[in-house]
Amino acid sequence: MSTIQATIRETKTKGQVNDLRNKGYVPGIVYGGEQPNEKISITTKELKNLINKENFLSNVISINLDGKEQKVLTRNIAFDTVNDEPIHFDLMRIVKGGKIILEIPVKFINHELSPGLKRGGVLNIVRRKVELRCPAENIPTELVVDLEGLDIGTSIKISSINLPENVTPTIQGRDFVIATVAAPTVVKEPEKPAEAAEANASEDGAATTEGDDKTSTDGDKSDGDKSKEEDKSSSDKK
Repeated sequence: MSTIQATIRETKTKGQVNDLRNKGYVPGIVYGGEQPNEKISITTKELKNLINKENFLSNVISINLDGKEQKVLTRNIAFDTVNDEPIHFDLMRIVKGGKIILEIPVKFINHELSPGLKRGGVLNIVRRKVELRCPAENIPTELVVDLEGLDIGTSIKISSINLPENVTPTIQGRDFVIATVAAPTVVKEPEKPAEAAEANASEDGAATTEGDDKTSTDGDKSDGDKSKEEDKSSSDKK
């Protein structure tokens, strides 16, 4: 769990907030539970480190605020539209006994131990994250899917994932699919340029031969007609 240092801020105007940012801090709000909302700030560097961590929106973090630690979840971060720098953030307190809905990422392990993938199968991921209803004190960081022994045609459903105690999917009433091990896709190779050229050459040759035959045939007919005219002329003279 990450721990960051936070400071109570007393800003009341837009100018004061801008001064805070110019000094290298980002303003934010902590809310939730029975406590009132608290206006805080943390350094831009710490917030960027938090953002760069994998799945930071579902990771529980601890903030140290005036010597007291609070467990929170990052619910929203606003960015400047020009330079993409973070300009505001919202943190929600984790209240013991409460429940929260989160999208938890799915992690796939042991790809090399799947017979289906070894034979050229493809892991078709249907859901990279699953929305879960979790107790505030028992939030999983990820859902692990073990691919060992899975062959082509296998469907991995939510029922095959071991969920922590009292953690349930928000989708109820059906055993939905997380991923499948699909058969390899057969792609027809495009015709090679050399083969295409040979095919075109063959077609051109055939067309030329047909043309020559026609010309030859027409010529034969002309000679025959000429011979008949000569015979007729000779007969007339007699």
